[in-house]
Amino acid sequence: MRWKRWSTACLVAVMTLSLVLTACSGSGGNASGTNDGGQASESIVTPKGTYPIVEEKVTLKVMIPSEALVENFETNEFTKWYEEKTNVHVEWIVVPQQSASEKLNLMLASGDYPDVIMRFGVTPAQQMIYGNQGVFLPLNDLIEQYGDNFKKVLDSNTGLSTAITAPDGNIYALPSINDCYHCSMAQKMWIYKPWLDKLGLDVPTTTDELYTVLKAFKEKDPNGNGKADEVPLTGAPRGSGWYSSIDAFLMNSFVLNPVFSQSRSHMYVEDGRIQVAFDKPGWRDGLAYMNKLYKEGLIDPQIFTQDSDQLLKLGEASGDPIVGAAFGGHQGVFTQIAGESGRWLDYVTVPPLKGPNGVQYAAYDPFGYSVGSYLITKNAKHPDVAFRWADGFYDEEVSLRTTIGRPDEEWREAKEGEIGINGKPAKWAKLKEYGQIQNVHWEQTAPTNRSNELRLSSAVPDNGEPSLEVILYNETKNNYDPYKPSADMAVPQLFFTDEQAAELSDLSKTINDYVDEMMARFVIGDADLEKDWDIYLQTLEGMNLPRFLEIYQTAFDSKK
Repeated sequence: MRWKRWSTACLVAVMTLSLVLTACSGSGGNASGTNDGGQASESIVTPKGTYPIVEEKVTLKVMIPSEALVENFETNEFTKWYEEKTNVHVEWIVVPQQSASEKLNLMLASGDYPDVIMRFGVTPAQQMIYGNQGVFLPLNDLIEQYGDNFKKVLDSNTGLSTAITAPDGNIYALPSINDCYHCSMAQKMWIYKPWLDKLGLDVPTTTDELYTVLKAFKEKDPNGNGKADEVPLTGAPRGSGWYSSIDAFLMNSFVLNPVFSQSRSHMYVEDGRIQVAFDKPGWRDGLAYMNKLYKEGLIDPQIFTQDSDQLLKLGEASGDPIVGAAFGGHQGVFTQIAGESGRWLDYVTVPPLKGPNGVQYAAYDPFGYSVGSYLITKNAKHPDVAFRWADGFYDEEVSLRTTIGRPDEEWREAKEGEIGINGKPAKWAKLKEYGQIQNVHWEQTAPTNRSNELRLSSAVPDNGEPSLEVILYNETKNNYDPYKPSADMAVPQLFFTDEQAAELSDLSKTINDYVDEMMARFVIGDADLEKDWDIYLQTLEGMNLPRFLEIYQTAFDSKK
């Protein structure tokens, strides 16, 4: 594969025409070269597609959630490489991953904005509210004037432009392209195969069989150390580990429960109508099942409170393994990929379990992108610089550098004769496995351009070494793909009018916070399903769940 070789020539073009910020009239906003006050300023960037981006170094304040697999963003090798390439220095504002949504909301309410907000998955409703207020800059003119790699992304992804464009005609956030097969069915559960083998048990296929297996893990000392230290089943709250929440996998044995996006969590389409999982009888049945597991000590009591670091430490506890099963999009959520213990290779997926009423879903996200990945605020003195800095991430080689590492160290171009995961001639090959704590790349913090073709063109190792990507591809194809629902049941990313967005902002937080709170209370037994379920439904009604669904339905119908 011929990778784009970045020019290092310093191509300088000084613009003498001032650019005036136009009003948001639904025709695409102009943020080119504007500062906080919306006053005209000269663009200081070099011509699009050339590097460095600026002749004199510029500093951007960038707010991101923490990443457990990145040691330090300031000293990171990719940070240093990209600064040298672009001549843009980053002042990082890193907030705890577990409280990222809360920190984002507090920042937006405070008025103390960074230049750039990255990897928060800012919802369409938030984009509309704060875009209309002028907090988030419209990117249309920046894309038109300075877009190079991102324009190519738009050209090669049908429907993407429509998906990221708000009703007022503005694009307020850049997406991340990750058309990843195994990610599309990432609400997985993993089980420790050596314990199954030792106890003469098979991988469970039903909720009843899972109960039996977890009971054996708790009572029969599968790690053989004579201690009752086994944790049969663990995970972490939503927002901590990648699909590590208790409902992400288990609830799909009772009701379809996609949790791929904050703005579409627990939502699906049935017969053309927007539905939520959490007011259905199946949700109650799922809660009752999880409560049974919890009461009998089969679920980690920290599952609603621990963060991703604590979950990883549990899976990699020194001495004998103690985790029997865990939720996560891959083994690296709860073990160290390619770590010294080697435990990551001993966990296999549990296929979607058949519930007591025959429900058996692998939640499916057919959309190969996520919105709200990169936003520029009105506090950015040089929006043109902030956009050019982001545009570079959409180059394929940079996407590999920022997610995997350095050429010829963490990955290399494929050799002649090597075959990719997709069975076609490979384009590149991994040299080190993903999922290790490191300081050479940003994991998936920056927006990327990783098409399905790029991901599956990774060479299959011919030396017998295990490959995480190959494992995930095979586990997904064999154990999850057969149970995925129709793509028509997936709720697409939806934009809303200013009025709808403002109304949804309060409704969404109130309802989803309550659902999360009550799920934890019902599971641990702090609330009683027999006595409190009707009160729970009445409270949702009082929180105006019908209006919430009506707004989504209106937006959904408008896309038809």
